[in-house]
Amino acid sequence: MKKKWFWIAVVLMILFGFSIGYWFQRNKNSNTGQTESQTKLKENTKETGETYTGITSEEETETADTDPEESQTESVTEGTEEYRGFVIDNVLQSEKEGDIHYNVYIPESYDGTKAYALYFTLPGYEGLYFQGVAANIRSEDFGFEAQKYNSEMIIVAPQLNDWGETSADQTIALVEYFLEHYNINQEKVYASGYSGGGKTMSIVAGKRPDLFTAYLQVSSRWDGDYETVVKAHLPVYLAIGRNDEYYGSEPTIQAYQTLHDLYEKQGLTEQEIDKLLVLDVKEHSYFTERNAPNEHGGGGFFAYDEEIMGWLFSQERSDSL
Repeated sequence: MKKKWFWIAVVLMILFGFSIGYWFQRNKNSNTGQTESQTKLKENTKETGETYTGITSEEETETADTDPEESQTESVTEGTEEYRGFVIDNVLQSEKEGDIHYNVYIPESYDGTKAYALYFTLPGYEGLYFQGVAANIRSEDFGFEAQKYNSEMIIVAPQLNDWGETSADQTIALVEYFLEHYNINQEKVYASGYSGGGKTMSIVAGKRPDLFTAYLQVSSRWDGDYETVVKAHLPVYLAIGRNDEYYGSEPTIQAYQTLHDLYEKQGLTEQEIDKLLVLDVKEHSYFTERNAPNEHGGGGFFAYDEEIMGWLFSQERSDSL
């Protein structure tokens, strides 16, 4: 009787051992399969340039559903007409910033394989959206003259509705959109603003100087923050007529002095400051020689000035201090 129970116990132990072994091997195979799958994903990531996170698509979907930021959407309605190479009246529909109208020039050579420069130009009063579709590029030539300095540059001419915070935030959203959706050389991201557009772009520069390589302001007034621009060492060129009928030259001179003083407090030398900051006050003769109607309206002639425009497009982010 004792032998019988002994052999029953032996058989049960053997069966229990097989069960444990089977469970362990199955669990090991399952883990090995997951590791191999993740390894393949990492290898594919190296080829495609996508970021590997170790999270499955189902987990990403669940995460996106619970993240309020992910619920915000952006879409673009492309324009159907052209004007001198610009596709006009494109609209970025931003859930946060609303509809953002813009005209865009994309060189025929751009196919996404090479990083291109990016230039944003904001217009004066006559170029706002309520003035008419493409009114900005029909009345100003900054976007056309810029093409002479770099044939591999995407040029965006937004048409906003005012010169305040709303338009500044819309401009930032549009810049971010192009940086995210196009292959952009981030060493060459330029901005300019004429008249009211300069006020808006100075606000943009003050909020996000990190977005740009250099900023050109013409016939305008600085409304943005100074300290953030100086902290970022964003190169700035300020051009205006001495007797500008709309703003006068004094606010621009004062903006230059404020920026200059802040750089001095950082300990920069005059030579170093001159690389980052330029004040260019034009005498009345500059405008009469070009048959400008007046000094403020003559600010549009800065687009043809090779010294001014050449300064902007010669800047590279690596050149900053």
